Amino acid sequence: MLVAAAGGAVWRTTADGGIETAVVHRPRYDDWSLPKGKHDEGEALVETAVREVGEETGLSVVVGRRSVQTEYAVEAGTKRVDYWLMEAVGGRFEPGAETDELRWLPVDDAAALMTHDHDRAVLADLARTDVPRAPTLLLVRHSRAGSRSDWDGDDDLRPLDGKGRRQARRLAEVLPLFAPTAVLSAERTRCRETVEPLAAALGLPVQALPEVGEEEFAADPQAGLAAVERFLEPRPAPGVTVVCSQGGAIPSILMSLGVRWAGVAGALWPPAAKGSTWVLGGHAGGLLADYYRNFDPETVEE
Repeated sequence: MLVAAAGGAVWRTTADGGIETAVVHRPRYDDWSLPKGKHDEGEALVETAVREVGEETGLSVVVGRRSVQTEYAVEAGTKRVDYWLMEAVGGRFEPGAETDELRWLPVDDAAALMTHDHDRAVLADLARTDVPRAPTLLLVRHSRAGSRSDWDGDDDLRPLDGKGRRQARRLAEVLPLFAPTAVLSAERTRCRETVEPLAAALGLPVQALPEVGEEEFAADPQAGLAAVERFLEPRPAPGVTVVCSQGGAIPSILMSLGVRWAGVAGALWPPAAKGSTWVLGGHAGGLLADYYRNFDPETVEE
């Protein structure tokens, strides 16, 4: 049987500009490990990861780069754990039955303390410096808006359909885990409606960014790319900018940034399904580019 779980390599910046990570002691197993726990029905794994980190450490975190997936044998079968890097932004540890001690340590010291090699693999990923630990931009394709041929009005005004509205509500539930500080949209009704629930949940306005619209980008791709690249600059504090665009622009933007679809030979255009999100940070040669087809609750095969 497959036991699905998720967790986090939680980090914070030290006074000298380095990083340290949080490790926990579990009295039940008398081991030192990274915070993690079993997936609950109805969650996406990234939600599981944040919930479990909060339960085991008491820390508030901002989700960063998706990290490694580990697998190892347990009594029930095989345990698969998906990890994310997470920056601590608050909270306080209180000892409990699951975890009775938390230590903040430099990554090398934490790796030396770890009981299990699979946790060391996650810390090795945390120590990487070739790509950012945290994104600065979430590039969202608008949710489903029905068929263009079935819409009699101006296509710029075509609204989301029922599935599209559900996709938009789901984005509003999950994207706050990345701590958005601004929400921008191409000037199409379906783009704006995709991020309006998110903006409302965050108490932010939806700002217009016409340069990333499909027709506008085709007319002036340099202007559209420049508009996106400014959101890839390093930030002094955790958080991201959310930009909603269209399927005719997003793959071109990604290709211009150097993104290729992993595991496929050649320069295949990156995917951009309706309601999907690209998590981005850094620049060509050191770009974080992570694709989330959706944030539907995970179905775990046993």
